[in-house]
Amino acid sequence: MSKKRTVIFYKDYFQSFFLKQNEKIKAKIVWTLNLIEEHQNIPETYLKHLKGTSGLYEVRIQQGNNIFRVFCFFDEGKLVVLMNGFQKKSQKTPKNEIEKAIKIKNEYEQERK
Repeated sequence: MSKKRTVIFYKDYFQSFFLKQNEKIKAKIVWTLNLIEEHQNIPETYLKHLKGTSGLYEVRIQQGNNIFRVFCFFDEGKLVVLMNGFQKKSQKTPKNEIEKAIKIKNEYEQERK
């Protein structure tokens, strides 16, 4: 299957989150990222735009009762830039995690200029 988009990691934000996870979670994260790269239409179960943000998305990963989110955004329409991730423990995405993601996205955009 040909790639519809490319996932890249910005700095080591994502890697540091990823390395802390157990093997089952890592496998599910890799599976989800492959899905995002290979499919044109991605169900909201796996990738969802965060309301009230300027182009911020969350990759949604669930393994058993564990729920994880990894923030990302598109660059030039195809690139999914992965940023910070966290384990979700409540219904609402914590405001401080969103603020951190926005800060990282701004940092990325400044470096691109």
